Amino acid sequence: MADTEKTALPSAAAASRNYLQSLLKDTALTSWELIRITVPVVIITKILEELGLISWLSLLLEPVMRLVGLPGSLGLVWATSLLTSIYGGMAVFAALAPGLSLTAAQVTIICSIMLIAHSLPLELSISRRAGAAVMPVAVLRVGGAVLYAFLLDRVCRLLGLWQEPARLLFRTGEADPELGAWILNQVSNLGMIILVIFCIMVCMRILRAIGVLTLFERLLGPVLPVFGMSRQAAPLTVVGMVMGLSYGGALIIREACSGKLDRREIFYSMALMGMCHSLVEDTLLMMALGGRFGGIFWGRILFSLGIVLCIVRVVRTFEQRKTGNSAGTA
Repeated sequence: MADTEKTALPSAAAASRNYLQSLLKDTALTSWELIRITVPVVIITKILEELGLISWLSLLLEPVMRLVGLPGSLGLVWATSLLTSIYGGMAVFAALAPGLSLTAAQVTIICSIMLIAHSLPLELSISRRAGAAVMPVAVLRVGGAVLYAFLLDRVCRLLGLWQEPARLLFRTGEADPELGAWILNQVSNLGMIILVIFCIMVCMRILRAIGVLTLFERLLGPVLPVFGMSRQAAPLTVVGMVMGLSYGGALIIREACSGKLDRREIFYSMALMGMCHSLVEDTLLMMALGGRFGGIFWGRILFSLGIVLCIVRVVRTFEQRKTGNSAGTA
């Protein structure tokens, strides 16, 4: 009995050590990706700010931002997120947001925009490889982001939701012209983001261990056939919605290459995954920025499902009319 206990203790210690090493490795890899993207973005943002170009770019983006109730300078956050990743958008947000006196609703809106439309060069290439037309998916994601932000802004104003000042994770401190002070501030913000990533990695592993991610898949799986997806495509789409577009897209690409999915349901699947993916990880990231859960999670799911359902209904109606006209002509 004593020998068994002695054997079990080192085994448990080894398992804990392996778990921690794996966790730190995942965090390090993600953090390196973050640093590789955000450091150049932060430097470019600083240069633009010093040259007075932030205000000029804000004027260009202001019409869209005003439409959704945001200051024009936050357009730079979205533009960065579109071209790089959510992490790039987070870096610009960390640099600009503390001086803008944002409300919780405004932070939720910019977070929602970034969630629906980001990393377009990478994610549209995944859609193209899966067999979905790139331009319609791009228009759907960018247009969907603006439409959802517009609707969310109107709902928040109408109901008085989240109008209190936002509690920001990032702080700029007192205004200081010294470059050294700016560098220290950015390093502090970057360290905070890395800490957030570590916490999210821990949360993801806990959620996976207790079966929450599997529960998401079971809840969404039976619903998706209503949105134009077959039994083959629906489970793959759920994986993408929960885990990320790269995971779900890779599965869709594999099934598409085997000829098991037609082009239409591939488009429906990629459209839904494009607007609503990484429901756990990306949602936690945006909550760390100050986004409210109801807007960035439930609202995004309902909006994305609603948009895809409308597309499915329009396509089916068009096909029925086309079939009826063909039969009448015959």
